[in-house]
Amino acid sequence: MKNSKGLDFTGQSIFVGIDIGKRSWEVCILTEHHEHKVFTQSPQVDVLVRYLRRMFPGAIYSCVYEAGFCGFWIHDELERQGVRCMVVNPADVPTKHKEQVTKTDRVDARKLARGLRNGEFESIYVPPRDALEDRSLVRTRLQFIRKQTRCKNQIKAMLYFYGITLPENAARNWSKRFITWLEQVRMEQASGDQILKLLLEELHHLRDTIANLTKQIRVLAFSNKYGESVQYLCSIPGISPLIAMTLLTELVDINRFESLDKLASYVGLIPGQHSSGEEEMMTGLVTRINAFLKYVLIESAWVAVKKDPALIMAFNKLAHRMPKNKAIIRITKKLLSRIMFVVKHKQPYRFSMVA
Repeated sequence: MKNSKGLDFTGQSIFVGIDIGKRSWEVCILTEHHEHKVFTQSPQVDVLVRYLRRMFPGAIYSCVYEAGFCGFWIHDELERQGVRCMVVNPADVPTKHKEQVTKTDRVDARKLARGLRNGEFESIYVPPRDALEDRSLVRTRLQFIRKQTRCKNQIKAMLYFYGITLPENAARNWSKRFITWLEQVRMEQASGDQILKLLLEELHHLRDTIANLTKQIRVLAFSNKYGESVQYLCSIPGISPLIAMTLLTELVDINRFESLDKLASYVGLIPGQHSSGEEEMMTGLVTRINAFLKYVLIESAWVAVKKDPALIMAFNKLAHRMPKNKAIIRITKKLLSRIMFVVKHKQPYRFSMVA
């Protein structure tokens, strides 16, 4: 290891690209004019910061890594230790054809460091740690709901497979009465009874877990941290406290969106566009979306068109000239406009006859 005693890099910039792995990090360090080194290190922020301070004392350090499984703790720790850090969407990293053909961790680290030095990156928004943990609570509930849906489908598929007829309309809301009926169903073999029993036990566990998570989210929704915003959001038809919490934890700071179009783009409610010469073609909704927000907003829009007079009128007009599943996307953007207004201006929604 070279001795950096007596060196002074004050005012100079050092650029660090980090390819994150579970067991190790591949690190590329560039100065303003050349490549210093590419090396593998243990996945610890302290190790990297000590190396930078020893080799480049007094320099301005800037790091970048791709958003992924590791979350944002690396960003937070680097910033805490005085190292600028940027987290980028992997899809936004410029890649040469040669780098696509020969893709290794070292190549990726070099690519990140080069893009950082050239100013090619725009950082994604990094929420504070407390907001991320609140978001995880809300997202976990949605994930358990999806697990519950899969479990219900498994039970229905099993009964259909063996020709067991379900009570009419009973499986729509899975009432306590219907579940009691399921528990009394008997197969011809003990093995069949055991399978159905296990599926019902899983269903009970999922229902209890969802109920517990819902209770925790409702407590959080009416806390000092979220209570005022939740109250404003719930004044909008189609928005419940649970949906309000999804909106608030996913968006975190709605003021970071300068316009409705930018917010709609983040959610995934705008069409893609492909232009070549004088030809211009719309390609349907963009695929780069916030899936959690898009799902709850579209569900809310279907409720809102039954309660909000202005949205009812708008939906009816749209449904005359396009399929309903496309019309509801337009309504969802109008609903998003209402959401943006009440949160930014901190006032409840007032019904209007203009959508």
